[in-house]
Amino acid sequence: MQPPRVDWIGLAGPTASGKTDLALALAREFPLEIVSVDSALVYRGMDVGTAKPTRDERAAVPHHLIDILDPAASYSAAQFVADAQRLVGEIRARGRLPLLVGGTMLYFKALIDGIDALPGADEGVRAALDAEAARDGWPALHARLARHDPATAARLPPSDAQRIQRALEVLALTGRPLSSFHTGGAARPPAAHRLLSLEPADRAWLHARIDQRFAHMLRGGLLDEVHALRARGDLHLGLPSVRCVGYRQAWEALDAGLDGPALHAIVQERGAAATRQLAKRQLTWLRKMERDILPAEDAGAAMARARHLLQAVYD
Repeated sequence: MQPPRVDWIGLAGPTASGKTDLALALAREFPLEIVSVDSALVYRGMDVGTAKPTRDERAAVPHHLIDILDPAASYSAAQFVADAQRLVGEIRARGRLPLLVGGTMLYFKALIDGIDALPGADEGVRAALDAEAARDGWPALHARLARHDPATAARLPPSDAQRIQRALEVLALTGRPLSSFHTGGAARPPAAHRLLSLEPADRAWLHARIDQRFAHMLRGGLLDEVHALRARGDLHLGLPSVRCVGYRQAWEALDAGLDGPALHAIVQERGAAATRQLAKRQLTWLRKMERDILPAEDAGAAMARARHLLQAVYD
């Protein structure tokens, strides 16, 4: 097989679209290593609610950027770009092709288009924003963000506390809107790549998959994971890990004192709804990116198309 004509292949798509299964199938036919493009999979001890690849799946194919951080830590797009660029070089040096798989579209965009260096987290600024949100509500902070950074506010719902807080934090620390950093300021030119995207033609199909998968997570121990995280005593809703979809809804339900069937019902309802909103945002990102679309509803057709596209980078 000839060396590939690209440095990496991306496999994106909304949550529950089948990315993991397709990636593993491709890795059985091509000399690939998988690099996770997922802001939740980086955290240790968060397996069920992130649909993390199993130990057997990770043993069958080399995986990277999974279980690299404690849930008390934060991980940024800039850190991802640095890690991904390093891994692409290392994997290519081994004569293999990096397959970047995930649904954190900001990471894909940052790697492809470049990103200026962002300031690190400032606990004082975050505490002040949390206090303001507790008093006025996150929609009020979203309205403030819209006055100073309309581009970022336009892509965030008023309930997205984590990203609203980060945008306002960057504004407070630098005097610049967050959108001004996403302008191609990478230290090196983007590597040659091809982006594939699993996308459903029928949104109802994806919503049904999301509901089924979230119910499977609850049966598989999501609440046990959240109980274990809470028992540590050092984690809270202000952390990116705890704000991950599913974990946040479970954490808030436990804070409210729910238990038994009522707890399961509310976490299923709110967790699935939040996951559907996440999928909507992911598809919005994807529509603005150059990509080869694969039919998510038809696994066989998606595999055939992806196989053809990967073979083409070797021809």
